[in-house]
Amino acid sequence: MEIRNNVNERALKSSYAEAYKDQDFRRLVKTIKADDKTAMKYTSSLQETTKELNHCRNCPGLIYCQNRLEGHIMYPRCNDNQIIFSYMPCKYEKERREKEKNRMTRDKELSLASMAQIDGTDKKRVPVIKWLINFCDQYDPNKNNKGLYLHGTFGCGKTYLISAAFNELSKKRISTEIVYYPELLRDLKSDFDTFADRIDYLENVDLLLIDDIGAEKVTEWSRDEILGTILQHRMNNYKATFFTSNLNIEQLEEHLIINSNIDEIVKAKRIIERIKQLSEDMELIGENKRK
Repeated sequence: MEIRNNVNERALKSSYAEAYKDQDFRRLVKTIKADDKTAMKYTSSLQETTKELNHCRNCPGLIYCQNRLEGHIMYPRCNDNQIIFSYMPCKYEKERREKEKNRMTRDKELSLASMAQIDGTDKKRVPVIKWLINFCDQYDPNKNNKGLYLHGTFGCGKTYLISAAFNELSKKRISTEIVYYPELLRDLKSDFDTFADRIDYLENVDLLLIDDIGAEKVTEWSRDEILGTILQHRMNNYKATFFTSNLNIEQLEEHLIINSNIDEIVKAKRIIERIKQLSEDMELIGENKRK
């Protein structure tokens, strides 16, 4: 037994000495203030943490995470003569949780939006409110109904107003969907198992709001394969489509151009023409109601 213990101890020391040659491993041991005798017992786990920290160093986002648990680092904490490992969220996971928390709060607020409760005292909002009331009164899923491209200042209530109209129409069993466009693109990219079903649903839902278009990073994939495909199908099938943006239609066109190549300009114009076919252009300027 004693011989076996001596062999095991020599193996541990050898393994630890080899790992300690790596400067990142040494830095981790010093950071958690573990002595060599204690750290030696956890060599393989400390090497795993070192590996995960290196993954995180140049990671551009959650969908590229290479760690064992996505968005987390198995981080050590030295306590007396033992090291305790626990999963700690990375900066991207923290951002995701905060956005999810905000989204849940926002979704609840939008789900309760009502045309009857809209503040109509601001004269700048009146034309948009009247347009939406008229849309609710005249909407017929069997006819070609144009939606709204509503652009204007940040936080002035664009999404809330359209949500209120959607909620009114959902009472008549009209299917509605609101997608925050930058988040939709992230979800589609990270979950290919549901990709086809999600696109099919967005193409065919009665009323669709593409919220905050223009806030996304434009790629050929997001513009041509996702946005272009959805808009073309909805245009062909007379599906009412709404948009909110901080950009007016001319600014959105510039945003959709990836470079100055003539093909890029044509592709951007094609998207804008679809938006014009699907919606009427209106502006909403008002105070930031998210203060």
